Amino acid sequence: MNKKIDIFSEKELFKLSSLILTNYSNRIIAISGDLGTGKTTLIKNFCLQLRVNEIVSSPTFPIINEYLSEDGEKIFHFDFYRLNSIQEALDIGTDSYLNSGCYCFIEWPELIIPLLDENVLFLNLKLESKKRVLTIK
Repeated sequence: MNKKIDIFSEKELFKLSSLILTNYSNRIIAISGDLGTGKTTLIKNFCLQLRVNEIVSSPTFPIINEYLSEDGEKIFHFDFYRLNSIQEALDIGTDSYLNSGCYCFIEWPELIIPLLDENVLFLNLKLESKKRVLTIK
């Protein structure tokens, strides 16, 4: 079942991130969408909700960023845009991170779909004229 939600502002995106964390127990959240659709912005909002006080930025070059919540909980943020193979993802220990029990937010998850199981929440962001459309799968 796909659920579609129209987003007209960044304030709505903040509220939506809270609703997703409250209503879904998934700790692995895979976010797809074209460049500039707001994947990193959505993850910033998830991290704010999880009380991360660090600067949240896209890990395009390091591939993974690690954040700590105020409670000391680790949160991992992946960006697989630059990877060319699933082996590259395995080489950086992606499977260990995914099995850690920590929140894992994944941008550009298409490459690692074989590593993801039924416990992953899939989100897709799409730009449509004056709004973004978030699809929850």
